[in-house]
Amino acid sequence: QVQLVESGGGLVQAGGSLRLSCAASGRTIVSYTMGWFRQAPGLEREFVASIPWGGPSTYYADSVRGRFTISRDSAKNTVYLQMNSLQPDDTALYYCVAGDRIRLRAGHAEYWGQGTQVTVSS
Repeated sequence: QVQLVESGGGLVQAGGSLRLSCAASGRTIVSYTMGWFRQAPGLEREFVASIPWGGPSTYYADSVRGRFTISRDSAKNTVYLQMNSLQPDDTALYYCVAGDRIRLRAGHAEYWGQGTQVTVSS
C-alpha cells in the first residue's frame, strides 16, 4: 500500500512563492512515477508535473513550465513542488499522486494524497 501526505499549501499574493511537500511511504513506491495534479472549483483536474524516483526526466504542464519545479529527495522519500511567480489562476487544491509515467500526464493516478489548498490573491 502506498500512502502520500502533502503539506505546504496556503495563501500567497500574486507573484509570490510556495513549496509543497509530499511524503511517500510504501514498499513499492520507488516503482512509480510521482507527480502533482490540481483542481480548481468547477474546472477539470489538471496534470501539473511529474518525476520518477530514478533519473532526471521531469515533465511539466505548459501552464506551469518555467515557474514550477518538481524535485525529489530519495533519502527522505519526499517529493517537492516549488511554485514561483504564482498567479490567481494557480489557485486550486493540489494533490500528490503516484502512478504510471504516461497515465499521469493524462490525469490518471493509482494513488492520491488528501490534497493541500493553494490560494493566490490578486
